[in-house]
Amino acid sequence: MTSFFDTEIDRIFKSMTTSFFDVNDTFEEDKGNSNSGPLFYGYTMTVGSDGKPSVQEYGNIKSDCPHISDTREAIVDTIVDEKEKVVKLIAEMPGVEKTDVKILVDKNVVDITAEHGEKKYHCKVPLQHKVDENSAKATYKNGILQLIFKLVVEKQTSKRVEVE
Repeated sequence: MTSFFDTEIDRIFKSMTTSFFDVNDTFEEDKGNSNSGPLFYGYTMTVGSDGKPSVQEYGNIKSDCPHISDTREAIVDTIVDEKEKVVKLIAEMPGVEKTDVKILVDKNVVDITAEHGEKKYHCKVPLQHKVDENSAKATYKNGILQLIFKLVVEKQTSKRVEVE
């Protein structure tokens, strides 16, 4: 008996396989162009707190667009710490200095850019939890950006209804 999870995983891997074949053709076409720099493309897969798998593309080339960008997409992990009531974003961006990193937060979307010489990074990270944008604290050390937000905890209000 096939479960929903198995069916969903099969669907995701079929989609990934098709994408990799399309990207492979693009790599072959671009082999002779030495000005484009390194090409990379991949997927990350995580299972959310709701138990559903989440697959995201990363790299400087997308499966649906053969355009190759000189800007790399930073690899980002999002960690929700319910005990500490914080959301942590950890982004890998080697080769840049902390003064090169620019972070914008707008409506639960974090936009990260960094540029230092040949190294260029950009990514937009949607936050799945409501956070206090004003609580953001960022550190950058050894190619790792850590951004911490306080979770907004909404108090549940209930009203007692009397039966007549």
